[in-house]
Amino acid sequence: MARNVVVSSGPSKYAQAVSVGSHLFHADEPVEVGGGDIGPNPHELLMASLTACTNITAQMYAERHQWPLTAVQSVASYGRVTTESLSGSGATTEMVDRIELEISFSGGLSQEQEQRLLELVSRCPIHRTLTSSIQVSTRLRVKAQP
Repeated sequence: MARNVVVSSGPSKYAQAVSVGSHLFHADEPVEVGGGDIGPNPHELLMASLTACTNITAQMYAERHQWPLTAVQSVASYGRVTTESLSGSGATTEMVDRIELEISFSGGLSQEQEQRLLELVSRCPIHRTLTSSIQVSTRLRVKAQP
């Protein structure tokens, strides 16, 4: 079960204090866009979530099948890319978000085991959330009465 994530304005312009259970860390924007760079920016946090889930999924599956996986490393990059699509009125160009993942496995895995893990990690919970139809509901929080 996921714990609530509480985020509050932090000590500088865009800095945010992030609290998850007993864990506390910061998010911010880079200096070049006016932040203080005291923590990862929101896209970096999203990529960290995806890569952590990817690695944990691979580790759990390998452990369950007693495969000799000793380490997983995932590198994520984010960008906006131009794509072309065909519609009834012709080709259109649009910008889409793109996350690219590169994964490496350490240990004595066979090529078939590595391929299976590569297929499996695209079904980790965060990957499924990001590639599904998702609803985000935002509402004003009721203030506590003094």
